Amino acid sequence: MSQQTWIEMIASQNAVGTAFGTFTTAKTVILPTALVSLPPNYLTVGKMLRVRVRGGIGTLVTTPGTVTFQFMMGAIVAWTSGAIQLNATAHTNLPFSLDLDLRVDTTGNATTAKFLGIGTLTGIMFTLTAGQVDGVNSSATMMVPATAPAVGTGFDSTIANVLDFFVGFSISNAANTVQIYTYTVEALN
Repeated sequence: MSQQTWIEMIASQNAVGTAFGTFTTAKTVILPTALVSLPPNYLTVGKMLRVRVRGGIGTLVTTPGTVTFQFMMGAIVAWTSGAIQLNATAHTNLPFSLDLDLRVDTTGNATTAKFLGIGTLTGIMFTLTAGQVDGVNSSATMMVPATAPAVGTGFDSTIANVLDFFVGFSISNAANTVQIYTYTVEALN
């Protein structure tokens, strides 16, 4: 017997976001209107969230460093891509795509609640090895996180939590930029 469920859009960005550059510490990159507060005890073990992010990334030539994507529950990094290597070709706001599936692994107070997340990241500016340049006629698609999948940092699911999306670069430079065009979070069950 199938589960009688539906997909619920719980967060979305309705306009192109601000372009951010010259920073290292991860920060929110979605519009304030896309921030949504989940009510206390909204999450249950096994609940699935699908996060889709489409945007543009600019990169510094030769040694652009890395970029890290983070799904946040309030101030807590509930999931991270880990450091993703940027390739050695300069780019100006070329498109990228991140599709992330999060499953609630545990719930509870203090730092008990945790997500397990796995996704795919696509863009011509990503590479697995430092010093590489753009692939010929292709974009890189890789699985994220950049490490073995594991539950993220614990948060309190018994209180209201604001969903957020952060990005950080390892090198602060005006050429290393990010801008979000679309951002959605859907509850799948």
